[in-house]
Amino acid sequence: MCPLFAEHGDRLTSRQIAQAAGVAEGTIFRVFADKDELLAAALEVVLDPEPFERALSGIDPELPFERRLVEATELIRQRVVDVWQVVSQLHGKLRAQATRPATDSDMLTAIFATERHRLRMEPPAAARLLRALTLSLAHPMLVGEPVDAEEIVEIVLHGIER
Repeated sequence: MCPLFAEHGDRLTSRQIAQAAGVAEGTIFRVFADKDELLAAALEVVLDPEPFERALSGIDPELPFERRLVEATELIRQRVVDVWQVVSQLHGKLRAQATRPATDSDMLTAIFATERHRLRMEPPAAARLLRALTLSLAHPMLVGEPVDAEEIVEIVLHGIER
């Protein structure tokens, strides 16, 4: 993720971008028609699920199921924070562009599919549940102190009973 974009959002200047990239400001506008087009492209990079999916695919499949879910939950938590840092800085059209439903995660679903026999719901639904719970327990605007990944996985797998 671009730290400048996370810090400044749509107030980021083309001069700041050029300095960070080590290029002349005019070089940027050979690729992008204007600042709005540049920021829209940067936002698409932030929202792109592919790096998240790649990170999930890097979780060792030999780990115990719960450990794989904890590692996945850590990745989800980090993505929530990273995306929120950027989106919270946006206004107008860019903020509207950022508000869209999350797509299902094939890699997270695959982790659940390895233990389908232990689940009372289908793997895609279990993956959505883990993502939704993690979002609500990790989002800086929804919870004062984020809940750790182990606790989230415990709740998903075993509920809140003692």
